[in-house]
Amino acid sequence: MSDTVRYERDGALAVLTIDRAAAMNALDVPTKVALRDAVTAAAADPDVRAVLLTGAGDKAFCVGQDLKEHVGLLERQRETGEGALRTVAEHYNPLVRALAGMRKPTVAAVNGVAAGAGASLAFACDFRILADTAGFNTSFAGVALTTDSGASWTLPRLVGHARATELLMLPRTVRAAEALTLGLATRVVPAAELAAIAHEFALTLANGPTVAYGAIKESLAYGAAHSLDELLDKEDELQTLAGRSEDHRIAVDAFLAKEKPAYTGR
Repeated sequence: MSDTVRYERDGALAVLTIDRAAAMNALDVPTKVALRDAVTAAAADPDVRAVLLTGAGDKAFCVGQDLKEHVGLLERQRETGEGALRTVAEHYNPLVRALAGMRKPTVAAVNGVAAGAGASLAFACDFRILADTAGFNTSFAGVALTTDSGASWTLPRLVGHARATELLMLPRTVRAAEALTLGLATRVVPAAELAAIAHEFALTLANGPTVAYGAIKESLAYGAAHSLDELLDKEDELQTLAGRSEDHRIAVDAFLAKEKPAYTGR
């Protein structure tokens, strides 16, 4: 899709790779635009049933905002008044909305350090598979900024309010083993095996009952901001949707026939 974001398909799985390894996969404006557009395209494509997000190389998943570019934007802001941080509204917000809101599972294969907005992107995914050499660092307060890219919503839901406050106000690198203990990682695997394991994991999701997966995602997000009474109505709505899916009939027929279901995502 661009020089800095690769978009590849393996059947129903879309694999998105931030490809700026020499810059630790930092997010400059062209990369943010390309990644935003790639995630949005994957979310809208009915033939894509799961998304795998990773970074190129073995040192970084994504270290967030390209600070070298950011310094230049701050200088321009002093001269022209144009907001250097308009990138939040223009790039990060639509990117995270598409990533977290798509009605299909998302997996982050965290191959190295994930910092700032890079960590936020991983937190916005449904699953995070980490190399044993990887780690997270929220970073924002370290450069006197508040959180963005959804981390103040996703992080407390992963680790709780008190721990999220600590990690955001007092940023430090959370290594893979601790990330697993805290609930930031779904799995931790040897670095040499990360690409293959994460790909197989995501491909399994892509071949699963994706109507049900999408309904589960929507139900969890809805329940986080609504009462039990409201959630029960939402569950009724979504269960009706899932129950009418082709996948549900396939699953029931396969169960009765003692066969493995072959889902269609419809």
